[in-house]
Amino acid sequence: MSETTAGTERETAAHDTVEAAVRAQLTKALGGVRGMLEAAVPTIAFTATYVAAKDVKVAVAAGVGAALVLLIVRLAQRSNPQFVLNSLVGIAIAAFFALRSGKAENAFLPGILLNAGYGVAMIFSIVVRWPVVGFIIGSVTGDPTAWRADPGIVRLCSRLTWLLVLPCVVRVAVQYPIYLADGDQSGLLGPAKIVMGWPLQVAALAAMVWLLTRGRTPIEREEPA
Repeated sequence: MSETTAGTERETAAHDTVEAAVRAQLTKALGGVRGMLEAAVPTIAFTATYVAAKDVKVAVAAGVGAALVLLIVRLAQRSNPQFVLNSLVGIAIAAFFALRSGKAENAFLPGILLNAGYGVAMIFSIVVRWPVVGFIIGSVTGDPTAWRADPGIVRLCSRLTWLLVLPCVVRVAVQYPIYLADGDQSGLLGPAKIVMGWPLQVAALAAMVWLLTRGRTPIEREEPA
């Protein structure tokens, strides 16, 4: 048995139910409330500034500025800046699309395409019984596949992954038709991105927490063949 697998089993054994074990690992993987806020704040600053100023360069400056402030705080505290850096990458990609095409609404196209890709990938992972949420757990424990040893965790991770699929589907279903409409649709895409971004993600995570709090699936493992 590898050290990472043994570590995973020890962490899982520390909880009485599948839901408690998964909830603990998800909290670590998402960085807690602070990590989720840091991932969202720069994007909200970028979108809100663009809606107000109608200037991609100003919006990029606002988003990057917010991320840099958060990054400086993290570095000063000598803590993990992962979620801030993720936001910086997202803003850079959005700015590239908008500046390259000269169309402001193209700043929102990467997000639409990314949500479509995420949705398809997560649905596929559920169908083949390797749900994405399981790998989130694995990224924390150090063993990406040990969670599959417990059928209860596989079933639970599939349900949790469906809750992550829903925001992606809703965003694409609403924002893509707006993007395809004639004329500059950035005035509609901006508010839509804000409303369907962080708030929708919080709703999905709240539903996941509710499911994890409500469930009482006992820990069990398949016997090795």
